[in-house]
Amino acid sequence: MKIIIFGPQGSGKGTQAELIARRHKWPYISTGDIFRYHLKNNTALGQKISSYVNSGKLVPDLLVNQVVQDRINQPDCALGFVLDGYPRNLAQLNFLNQITKIDLAMVINLSDETAIRRLAQRLACKCGLSYHLTFNPPKQAGVCDKCGGELFRRDDDQPDAIKQRLEIYHQETEPIYSDYKKDGVLHVIDGDKPIEEVYKQVDEVISSIK
Repeated sequence: MKIIIFGPQGSGKGTQAELIARRHKWPYISTGDIFRYHLKNNTALGQKISSYVNSGKLVPDLLVNQVVQDRINQPDCALGFVLDGYPRNLAQLNFLNQITKIDLAMVINLSDETAIRRLAQRLACKCGLSYHLTFNPPKQAGVCDKCGGELFRRDDDQPDAIKQRLEIYHQETEPIYSDYKKDGVLHVIDGDKPIEEVYKQVDEVISSIK
């Protein structure tokens, strides 16, 4: 099954996408994770996107499309995958429609106020792990459970960057939902609940169409 998880920053869409992928054994594809890998390892792609990511801006469509196409063409995606954070706009949607057909699109719905409040408690580690002071706190304050590194607040979780990305989400991402609604594959999930309660809604939708 080919699934897309949508939602504003702070909605928990990444967490839900990972849960779906792990429990149903489908590949999890996050453009954000892919970009962070390339930034950490200072690859050619990482050098291209560093100025965008570090300032909280979105990476240009051409680069994002290339990354997604390369990933979903891998053999492990032949039977399905879970896409997190893509497509973000009409141009990316049109590109995706040319290379594959999506079976299910879910929106993790959350108000801007709640999203901003949640993101104020999010921390990251250079090894790639993320934490949340309420929902997923580290065992030791300020220290990564996996590598012992110092936790920090990502540049794109700073207040100004959050507001900018929420505006972009409303202006560019929300309008493309109509395309999936027209195809009868769009489902809206209440994201203002604990992680497992949100996942229960998600799994019920998946079970209803498998």
